[in-house]
Amino acid sequence: MKNWMLATAVVALAGSLHAQLDSLAMKYAATITAEELKEHLMVLASDEYEGRETGMPGQKKAAQYITNHFKALGIPPCVGNEYVQTYPLRSESVTGSTLTLNGEKRDFLDGFLFFPGFSSGDVDVDALTFVGFGIEDEKYSDYGSADVKGKVLIAFEGEPVNADGTFLISGNKEASVWNADWREKRRIAEEKGAAGLILIKSEFDRYVGRVKYWLQSPGMRLDYPLKRGEEVLPTYFVSEGLAAELLTKGKASKLMKMRDKLAKKPGAREVKADLQIAVDRSRQNFTGENVLAFIEGTDPVLKNEIVVVTAHYDHIGIVKGEINNGADDDGSGTVSALEIAEAFAKAKAEGHGTRRSVLVMTVSGEEKGLLGSEWYSEYPVFPLEQTVCDLNIDMIGRIDEAHADDERYVYLIGSDKLSTQLHSVSEACNSNYTNLALDYTYNDPKDPNRFYYRSDHYNFAKHGIPVIFYFSGVHEDYHKPGDDPEKIMYDKTAEIAQLVFHTAWEVANRDERLPVDVENEFTD
Repeated sequence: MKNWMLATAVVALAGSLHAQLDSLAMKYAATITAEELKEHLMVLASDEYEGRETGMPGQKKAAQYITNHFKALGIPPCVGNEYVQTYPLRSESVTGSTLTLNGEKRDFLDGFLFFPGFSSGDVDVDALTFVGFGIEDEKYSDYGSADVKGKVLIAFEGEPVNADGTFLISGNKEASVWNADWREKRRIAEEKGAAGLILIKSEFDRYVGRVKYWLQSPGMRLDYPLKRGEEVLPTYFVSEGLAAELLTKGKASKLMKMRDKLAKKPGAREVKADLQIAVDRSRQNFTGENVLAFIEGTDPVLKNEIVVVTAHYDHIGIVKGEINNGADDDGSGTVSALEIAEAFAKAKAEGHGTRRSVLVMTVSGEEKGLLGSEWYSEYPVFPLEQTVCDLNIDMIGRIDEAHADDERYVYLIGSDKLSTQLHSVSEACNSNYTNLALDYTYNDPKDPNRFYYRSDHYNFAKHGIPVIFYFSGVHEDYHKPGDDPEKIMYDKTAEIAQLVFHTAWEVANRDERLPVDVENEFTD
């Protein structure tokens, strides 16, 4: 009888504690309000901050604003005596780059281009190695047994297509990663020891028309210590017209036939070409800053495990004389992170801190290629092996065309890619507290937008850390001067921020750490 009574008491106590945790979560989530989000964003997304471009004065002002907020909350610094993790950057601008083929010189963007900050190094060869589509896959290989070490390679963009219009690698109408991301081709070429890669780009002139200003603007990259290697494989893009001159003596129709035959007969071969590419660029050194708020956990053991919440506070700055304030991208995520930090700090101050520690980190450099989060993932303030998950917030303040009739939604990306339990926790928190429509459209591995790879959570995922990316989609003001704070839906933003808080709270208080139980490209 006594044993039964004791067991009943234990169950009742457990239930009471669970109910208490739920009520506390609701109490502190309620401190995340539309009014306070707006108050922060009207400052951070104002013209005074000049679009918060990484390395520029506006980004530094934003870093100071965020630092001051964390100080005011009573959160102690965690990067020595600072809140800021500073990282080195190098900005590169194309000045007078040229391509010369058989003695005929072309200027940058006249049939050839490269991305400032990514490609480097001159080319001077009398032959290229043609490698089809530049693909090395278990179902298809353009390389075969060819030794391309030290060679400059040339390949088509895209991937082989069967006669019935299906893609050879997938066997259906869905394109593979080789079609969506040229970096995969660069990676393979690097692994094989190539000296450079030239990719043949269809609709070259149309593409240049879309991105000409960006290509002529400075490109930025992390200025890693020498031990990491300073350069990536030089990669260039050429028009089909220039490719025809390189490969088929100027015959465009023959070039297309060559491409179409690759599905049946891949293979590498050497092509004679008197080719020089002279890369002329200017370089400047800058710094970027990540701003960190660390709320230490209360459990003597579990506090060594860390739940991370991220958002990028940088934007694209001033373009063609107009300030791009980036209220949604990613002012909305940044102010959400500030409010989430405040909620956890209040809980800790009132004696209700979470068992695990929580790190709220606003990063810069996202718009330049996920640079701030990449630096943190390579030089973490807290060991990555102690990092439980990353909940990343990027653009949650507006709606897209697909949800024009209902703003109470959020796209979730990545929640099930490394941990099934993180996905379950997320679903349960939404069901219990926020009841938003969870849209997994962009979580599909076949999604051509590839958003999973395009925000800061990716730099955690690639190290095997479970992630969720919270996103509301692209709208007409994306990367334009019209992305202003007056257009933000603050009630919507607050609800999504509360969902992030509830998910972080639940993960930080669980008995067991989230398991990594899904095999994918980032797990062994």
